[in-house]
Amino acid sequence: MGNIGSQEAVSLPAPQFDGRTSIENSLLERRSVRQYRDKNLTLGELSQLLWAAQGVTSRRGYRTAPSAGALYPLEIYIAAGKVIDLAPGIYKYEPNEHKLVKTYDGDRRRDLWGAALEQDPIKNAPVVLVFCAIYERTTRKYGERGIRYVQMEVGHAAQNVCLQAVSLGLGTVVIGAFNDNEVKKVLKLDTDEWPLCIMPAGKFRND
Repeated sequence: MGNIGSQEAVSLPAPQFDGRTSIENSLLERRSVRQYRDKNLTLGELSQLLWAAQGVTSRRGYRTAPSAGALYPLEIYIAAGKVIDLAPGIYKYEPNEHKLVKTYDGDRRRDLWGAALEQDPIKNAPVVLVFCAIYERTTRKYGERGIRYVQMEVGHAAQNVCLQAVSLGLGTVVIGAFNDNEVKKVLKLDTDEWPLCIMPAGKFRND
């Protein structure tokens, strides 16, 4: 298994905008969940999580999370292991077309687990989201302070995923402890892309 010669694109189901869980209830029920049921996610559930993180919400290109200067420095990769109708691999989310582009073949969750201090949620979740940033998109306008803006932005996007997970009956947790360079190797990131946080996601397990 290895890099993809001609990158494979996967169209995602259209996001839904009429969930039955109120924003207030999502806030009330949000918890950091580190244990997941041994059950596959659907492509629709993954689609909804990704849309919540960085989905496009207007013809002008605005997204679900605010971005300083609408410069959008975030990139989201997923390590898919157990998602119905999605082959295991590393994928990059393309918000403008709401699709995934496969960048690497094979299940890399265990490699990501190793790069993140062997934290079990990463190994056991059916899918793992990794938020990365290209800082230069923001710092070229705002200078050094742009670093802070990028870090604020990823917090907004991660919280969106937390709340969306609640409404889907899923669990997730924000993980910030990992070896940056090892994560870059696992995801085959470009030199200007830096991982900011990791969010495993799966069916909620409360035992």
